[in-house]
Amino acid sequence: MSELFGNEPFWVIALKSVLIFVVLLVYTLFNIWFERRVVARMQHRIGPNVHGPFGLLQSLADGVKLALKEDIVVKSADKLVYVLAPILATIPAFLAWAVIPFGPEVRIPFTDTITPLQLTDLPVAVLYVLAVTSIGVYGIVLAGWASGSIYALLGGLRSSAQVISYEVAMGLSFVSVFMYAGSMSTSEIVEAQTDLWYFIPLFPSFVIYCIAMVGETNRAPFDLPEAAAELVGGFHTEYSSLKFALFFLAEYVNMVTVSALATTLFLGGWRAPFGIGQINDGYFNTGYWPLLWFFGKTLFFIFIFVWLRGTLPRMRYDQFMSFGWKILIPVSLAWIVAVAFIRKLKSEDMLDQQTLMWVAIAAGVLVLVTFFIPEKKPEPEPEPEEWDAFAGGYPVPPMPDSTRSES
Repeated sequence: MSELFGNEPFWVIALKSVLIFVVLLVYTLFNIWFERRVVARMQHRIGPNVHGPFGLLQSLADGVKLALKEDIVVKSADKLVYVLAPILATIPAFLAWAVIPFGPEVRIPFTDTITPLQLTDLPVAVLYVLAVTSIGVYGIVLAGWASGSIYALLGGLRSSAQVISYEVAMGLSFVSVFMYAGSMSTSEIVEAQTDLWYFIPLFPSFVIYCIAMVGETNRAPFDLPEAAAELVGGFHTEYSSLKFALFFLAEYVNMVTVSALATTLFLGGWRAPFGIGQINDGYFNTGYWPLLWFFGKTLFFIFIFVWLRGTLPRMRYDQFMSFGWKILIPVSLAWIVAVAFIRKLKSEDMLDQQTLMWVAIAAGVLVLVTFFIPEKKPEPEPEPEEWDAFAGGYPVPPMPDSTRSES
């Protein structure tokens, strides 16, 4: 962890805070355009291509139009909570970026000031990100409740159950990273991946995190809080104008946040890809070059979000919850035990690289075999006996609670 954190001039901290805010806004506008163009390509359409070069100003035009629309507040809404809910959903999405490292220490242009490309860092930075991002769900729940609509309330309740389920799996996927790095500081985790990115030795944790981050951000196929087909738009049904735009902004900023966290923990953070980082004694890992690698890696995860939205249908609620609690969490716990056991054996020189490779292959084969085990189907219920209205010699109607039809 750099000694500059906490000892920088106020104007440097203010400058980095403003730049992070501006970058996230611009990145959000770009991601909206990027998603529409990629999905259009998948569906053999053109997508936005009129406003600005390649249609890049379409997102800005939509944002201005959305902000200037008429703001409607339903009569049954709790006014104070109704207004605070979108703010509560948006602010945590920006706060999480306080500990995300963009690059190494650099010199600010036109000055002699040296500063790390990171606002600040903490010994428990990753836990800080989890704590801050989990607050955003309160904005969604309160929005559903304050609207005074049953459909919006159902969307908010779904969101709370969804985040609780998938935040557990997400948090468990971080434990193996902490074991390997020996720290919860984001800058130290990036430093520990100098020789080997963690998505290689911790591939199961990487896969679990990628699945959990889609559920965490309420994106397809896990966009159950919105569920337009059965909930008429979900928790933001009664919102319009700027308040709706804040929910929209929070969703896309959260997409970038979880992508940046995946980049930091599993893809070496701001470090250049293998081969490029070794050129000229690591020249491309110095200065402002790491910004290119960092945002390139986050854009890769944004493409995964868009790809999933364009290809997969929405899961049923019972399938979604069953997958989280019965598969992701048990697999995460088993993987943590395996990583701890392997780390202990390696520290005692009781496990060589070849043996570890064979154990990994055997475990992978075992996991694949479990997918081919057929599920036990429930036994069919016996068909009810045919009801005889003239049993006993008297024609009597069936009882009110009877499900049998008259013969």
